[in-house]
Amino acid sequence: MTLPDRPPASRDRSSEPRGLGPAEPIPLTVLTGFLGAGKTSLLNRLIVDPALAETAVIVNEFGEIGLDHLLVKPIRDGVVLLQSGCLCCTLRGDLVEALEQLLRDLDNGRAEFRRVILETTGLADPAPVLQTVMAHPYLVMRYRLDGVITVVDAVNGGATLDQHLESVKQVAVADRIVLSKTDLLDTPDRRQSKEQLVARLRALNPAAPILDAADGEAAPARLLACGLYDPTRKLPDVTRWLAAEAYAQADQTQHHDHAHHHDVNRHDDRIRAFSFATETAIPAPMFDMFLELLRSVHGENLLRLKGIVKLKETPAQPVVIHGVQHIFHPVVQLPQWPDGDERTRIVLITRDLDPAAIKKLFDAFLGAAAPDQPDGAALIDNPLIPFGGIDR
Repeated sequence: MTLPDRPPASRDRSSEPRGLGPAEPIPLTVLTGFLGAGKTSLLNRLIVDPALAETAVIVNEFGEIGLDHLLVKPIRDGVVLLQSGCLCCTLRGDLVEALEQLLRDLDNGRAEFRRVILETTGLADPAPVLQTVMAHPYLVMRYRLDGVITVVDAVNGGATLDQHLESVKQVAVADRIVLSKTDLLDTPDRRQSKEQLVARLRALNPAAPILDAADGEAAPARLLACGLYDPTRKLPDVTRWLAAEAYAQADQTQHHDHAHHHDVNRHDDRIRAFSFATETAIPAPMFDMFLELLRSVHGENLLRLKGIVKLKETPAQPVVIHGVQHIFHPVVQLPQWPDGDERTRIVLITRDLDPAAIKKLFDAFLGAAAPDQPDGAALIDNPLIPFGGIDR
């Protein structure tokens, strides 16, 4: 397993003069949500808040001519408009260029900002955006993913989830969910539909707080700093970031619901949020093989994976992992365990995957006894596995 060359940020140095060493990574927030959910309205409120001073904004529009960007209040020269269409594989080059241009302007003194907000088009699958930031060899050194904010329309959100898988994925990968247009719920039926929508959102993503925009809950203090690192702390708040207890509780509820009324045609029922933990340390090569097998076979359906892992080689210095589909952020090794819980804890949000199968696969690499499953040696010494098995 390749370990990082640089330690995680320990404090906010954004106001200090630049030294000769590497710059602190710039927090990047991804703002997503389906068409008409109210992303631009939320962005307009956020960027006038003093807490978001010196923020650069990247706006992605659908179609040849961008219109919604005209509603974004100008922030000096910090607004970049991408007009090439959805943020998907074909647009990653544009996104990389926009992020790199901001860095060039910052480094050359043409711009000054401490944070970047990227608003995606409503039709976007957020996974490619996250993958770009997590996997690009230069961007991963200069930016850190601060979190994903997903805006959901309280009036039409239920119907949108029914009809569009993209909206389900936007909710599933979120770190914060903002419920918009709740002030329009003026009848008992509409208010009841809101409660049903909130229940669906919590089932899809049990770890993401749901904030009511109309009640003023969607403030920067509650939307920002929801990633792994808080610059004011010496060690990352892994417990908050993983929220493993919320996943475990949701998994029990989902298991009960699936057993009684599972509908394969309903988008929600294809999404599972779950977690598992173990006190057993795993050898780094075995863990690498587990991740490689998981993403090579199930990567398309691996919406998001987070974890803190106890390696056999360095049990007192755990590693933190973060993956979106096939792409994983470079592994971060912590100098010590951030809390009293020294177990490996992994949380996942998946589509069309059986949680029991993932857990059995991990147990096999641990060498845990399972009468109906191969042990770790059998998995390695198997010429049919995706990564080729042992050289013969």
